[in-house]
Amino acid sequence: MAQSEDIDDSAAPLIEHLAELRTRLIRSVIAFIVAISLFFIPINGDFIAEHVLNFLVGPIVESLRALGDPAPTLQYTSPQEYLFTLFRISMVGGFALSFPVIGYQMWRFVAPGLYKSEKGAFLPFLIASPFMFLLGASFAQMVVTPLAMQFFLGFADVASVFANLVGNAANEVPADVAVVPETSEGVRITFFGKVNESLDITLKFIMAFGLCFQLPVLLTLMGKAGLVTAEGLGGVRKYAMVGILLLAALVTPPDVVTQLILFSVVYGLYEISIFLVGRVEKKREAKLKAEGYYDDEVEEE
Repeated sequence: MAQSEDIDDSAAPLIEHLAELRTRLIRSVIAFIVAISLFFIPINGDFIAEHVLNFLVGPIVESLRALGDPAPTLQYTSPQEYLFTLFRISMVGGFALSFPVIGYQMWRFVAPGLYKSEKGAFLPFLIASPFMFLLGASFAQMVVTPLAMQFFLGFADVASVFANLVGNAANEVPADVAVVPETSEGVRITFFGKVNESLDITLKFIMAFGLCFQLPVLLTLMGKAGLVTAEGLGGVRKYAMVGILLLAALVTPPDVVTQLILFSVVYGLYEISIFLVGRVEKKREAKLKAEGYYDDEVEEE
């Protein structure tokens, strides 16, 4: 019965482990390819990837409308650019859709080498990680990207430019034709966004916030392994604040609003991590006390 808590039987030779790894990798790749293909299924005349693209660039479109552009337009300047943009979306989205299958295959490969107690401890983190990434990505898309677009596009007086483009109210020019009026006031600067560049900044926000939202998962897992403590994390708060500020400066565009948002969110996650690590420690101490391994006198000293 003592063997029940030990490592599962896995006396297979190395060649069998490699064959198992190959099988798991093949299944993961197949799931990834199938997920990518799903994004090229047409719905209402457009690929799913195109609908996703419209959703991702939505904050830019809404910001342009708020600045006075009645018909926001993004362009591509090379024949292959739009197709490659759709492929990029399908690869990122395909990985997100296939991650449950990939994670399950990874779990099935490493699980036989774990103690049963380790399996029970690790599995919740495997589930929490994609959830926290999705939460961070949603926060980036719904909150951060619109604020950043308003900040960037607000520098140019695009409202007056678009007003001039459609302000040829006179005469015989059809209503759906925009004419740029003559002017002697100098060069007019307006925004003609590229599809791939606009998508790039959106994806950077999504990846940055999605990864930053992994902080509680990572630190709690490290606390469960005994690598960090709540007291130790609390003692380095000032250094953590500096590190988070530097991170915010590196992964976000150079505007104070976005950087402050990322700093506030990540530092809040850091404090949540301290609380979670503290709970892990209390549970560990309670278990040790119940088993008679914890010395109360040591705690008093």
